[in-house]
Amino acid sequence: MAAGAALGVFFPDAERALHGGWAASDLKLLSDLFIRMIKMIIGPILFATLVVGIAGHGDDLKKVGRLAWRSLLYFEVVTTVALVVGLAAVNLARPGDDPALTTALAAAAEAAPPELVAPKGVADHVREIVPTSFIDALAGNNVLQIVFFSILFAVALTQVTGEPKRAILGFCEGLAEVTFKLVGLVMRFVPIGVGAAIAVTVSHSGIAVLLPLLKLVLTLYAALVVFVVVALVPVALAARVPLRRFWDAIRAPALIAFSTTSSDAALPLAMERMEQFGVPRRIVSFVMPTGYSFNLDGSTLYLAVASVFVAQAAGIDLTWGQQAAMMLTLMLTSKGVAAVPRASLVVLSGTLAAFGLPLAGVTVILAVDELMDMARTTVNLVGNGLATAVIARWEGEAGWDERPAPPPALPPLAPSLPTVGVAA
Repeated sequence: MAAGAALGVFFPDAERALHGGWAASDLKLLSDLFIRMIKMIIGPILFATLVVGIAGHGDDLKKVGRLAWRSLLYFEVVTTVALVVGLAAVNLARPGDDPALTTALAAAAEAAPPELVAPKGVADHVREIVPTSFIDALAGNNVLQIVFFSILFAVALTQVTGEPKRAILGFCEGLAEVTFKLVGLVMRFVPIGVGAAIAVTVSHSGIAVLLPLLKLVLTLYAALVVFVVVALVPVALAARVPLRRFWDAIRAPALIAFSTTSSDAALPLAMERMEQFGVPRRIVSFVMPTGYSFNLDGSTLYLAVASVFVAQAAGIDLTWGQQAAMMLTLMLTSKGVAAVPRASLVVLSGTLAAFGLPLAGVTVILAVDELMDMARTTVNLVGNGLATAVIARWEGEAGWDERPAPPPALPPLAPSLPTVGVAA
């Protein structure tokens, strides 16, 4: 990461635009290769671990229903806290109260709007949970559709007995083990992929562009820190999760998420590390991928900050009632945000349009969105890792409580024979 940042500083895009030659953004190929290698194993690992986790534990489907209900309840409570923290931070700091931002917003309104996918309604999000083809869901790495199909497949497998069930379970167990080994191979490329991603980010971002928006970036980072302190840490303490061991487990996936701005890039390693931490595979394989659609704490907090920021920059004073309505809207629309870079901008554009705020605000935020995406993606990843530990405690299956058995006592030594000393 340090080497990538240095390359971005000494070989920026702006320098190439003036004098030509090489720039750090040319390293984007290496970053893209790393993310593509990670994404190619997401589908197989989700399918295999979910099927084994559900169908491999007998026919007690009540456990699956209880796990789903508890996960969704936890997700809703934590994301609501994230929204409240985000709204409080943006109202206290008021990063949009800057004449330069108002001017930039007016200029952006006259330019062509950014090319974003049209925002979708609640019905569209619900409809897209069910895949028309499992192969298409795998090809597009649609996590929620893969989870939906895998759960139904596993439930159907519990109704099968005999050799067919054993054969399918054996295949899925083997697929999971091989895929985790493949994760280990891909992780050898992490230093190159992470360094290249940081180099591209630093090369793109110029200081002149960042200064008017620096207060927005600092507001988001401060709000995320407050959220971790007032929400995630107390939850971890209440669930008796050892913070030091948890951080040791989640640290490497969090750095990958920070540098690549993609939760997907960190998903396979995060699942492996949380299982090593002591969370059962059936909980990790269900809670973490589901949380990628329903428990994006960092992205939810960012949406609250960015929405009010645009209103402030446009000189529009939102009442507390309007902000509460906006919070309720974001609670619904933030579910299903894809775990890929800049997907939150789609939800943001829909929220701005719904409340009559200028869509040009998205263009203004784009200048620093990558820096903010790094922080919110990291919080998303850490929050979902903690969710697996909390649900494991709630289910009474916290594996980190188990202490390794002491080594067997050594047998008594046989009487030693007399030895003869030799003078040096």
